[in-house]
Amino acid sequence: MKFISDFFPILLFFIAYKLEGIYVATTVAIAASSVQVAVYWLKNKRFEPTHLFTFFIILIFGGATLYLQDEMFIKWKPTIINWLFSLACIFTAFIGKKPLIKRMMSGGITLPDDVWRKLNNIWAVFFFIQGALNLYVMYNFDTDTWVNFKLFGMMGLTVCFVIAQGFYLMKYIEDPAETNND
Repeated sequence: MKFISDFFPILLFFIAYKLEGIYVATTVAIAASSVQVAVYWLKNKRFEPTHLFTFFIILIFGGATLYLQDEMFIKWKPTIINWLFSLACIFTAFIGKKPLIKRMMSGGITLPDDVWRKLNNIWAVFFFIQGALNLYVMYNFDTDTWVNFKLFGMMGLTVCFVIAQGFYLMKYIEDPAETNND
């Protein structure tokens, strides 16, 4: 369910773009991100940091797109978000007690610290590559191709990456039945 709510603004952006163009899609993405933050708050009485972060970035870059009537600002948004997440992964590896990925995922799984560090580094590289791919597509293809890449390409790469990560982590995750029988 979280996966769907995280991609809700992107999906609505895509639909609005196909129906009305980049500026309406940008407005819809800002509104959808606002709704995402508000619904999470109403449901949990706290903010999801990634939703807030994304909301402020889309507000800034989407706002610039609408105000200046220049689609390049909204096209830069995925790169900025991915590169900031990459930097956050890198910085949290050295600052604080837990790398970013451990903070985000440790509620669901338990891993040795060296695996958390490797996983954090892998995510840092993935986020950097995602941002670079966005730049490549936005500067070498038309807006329609970029919008398709933003939804299908980036989401597809993320899904494939998470599946590959699952295979990597399988050897480190303990089977609860085995640990209870010991």
